[in-house]
Amino acid sequence: MTVRLTVQRATWHAHVQHTAAEYGPAVVPVVKGNGYGFGRPFLHAQVAEFAGIVCVGTVHELADVPTNLTPVVLTPTLTAPAGTAPILTVGSLAHAAALRGWPGRVIIKLASSMRRYGVDVAGLAELIAALPHELVAFGLHLPLAGDDDARVAEIEAWLPHLPADVPVWVSHLTPAAFAALQTAHPHRGFRIRVGTGLWHGTPRGDFLHLNADVLHTQPVAAGDVAGYQHTTVTVDGTLVAIGAGSAHGIALLDEADPARRSPFHFARHRLPLLERPHMHTTLAVVPHGQPCPQVGDRVDVQRPLISTAVDELEWLS
Repeated sequence: MTVRLTVQRATWHAHVQHTAAEYGPAVVPVVKGNGYGFGRPFLHAQVAEFAGIVCVGTVHELADVPTNLTPVVLTPTLTAPAGTAPILTVGSLAHAAALRGWPGRVIIKLASSMRRYGVDVAGLAELIAALPHELVAFGLHLPLAGDDDARVAEIEAWLPHLPADVPVWVSHLTPAAFAALQTAHPHRGFRIRVGTGLWHGTPRGDFLHLNADVLHTQPVAAGDVAGYQHTTVTVDGTLVAIGAGSAHGIALLDEADPARRSPFHFARHRLPLLERPHMHTTLAVVPHGQPCPQVGDRVDVQRPLISTAVDELEWLS
């Protein structure tokens, strides 16, 4: 195993329970993509401890949802699933047309400032009329940019245009902001989708640690060449082969300064890369005088867990 997510089990589990309790019974857990680094089947089992419903990313993620959970598909689909257990999302007349003949339940996605999927106010009545399906809720996917006040303002701008008896599902509000929204509109049924904050914390909690193994080292001198592109080494030091690369979703950091683009650290020093991560290995060059990892050491990996393919979960008590 090379790329590893190390988890402080008790602290992580306490965080999940606390976050779910803060949002209360209105919380709808989200388990999509790579399962936030844990894998979707594992998180589905956690969801079942406190909720009977789960949001998934696409219809292609329905296969591993257990039958004791009701799945809600967040991304509109142009091909209806075989069964009617999932609740599907529609945000346009084209999405509604794609579900013609499918007798399941739907959520109508409302346009937000993200400008992804979603019907605008002018088209809402026509979309509702075009849907023969049972309408479960309206959904509003809010941006990470801005603050809770701006996100609540987007929600409240929609409320006068929505039937009062249909719940509204929102996202990206803190527990305090969501509670204030519920208090301000006591006759509205609100639910909130929570993914990253539930599984990782916002910002990511220190109970999660992403790391990778060092698999090989060798001395190099300035002027040597190495790697796929025969890149020239610029300093005397040690060439370090880290068992993590593009196959794991490891990529350069989006930094203007090239010296800050390496996602790998050892002994609180960033490891300069020879070339960009490739498949299962990344080459770093550690200059003489800088702390250098040895074979079997672990280096820290600075990458989002939602885009990292983890080889191993390591649970610490």
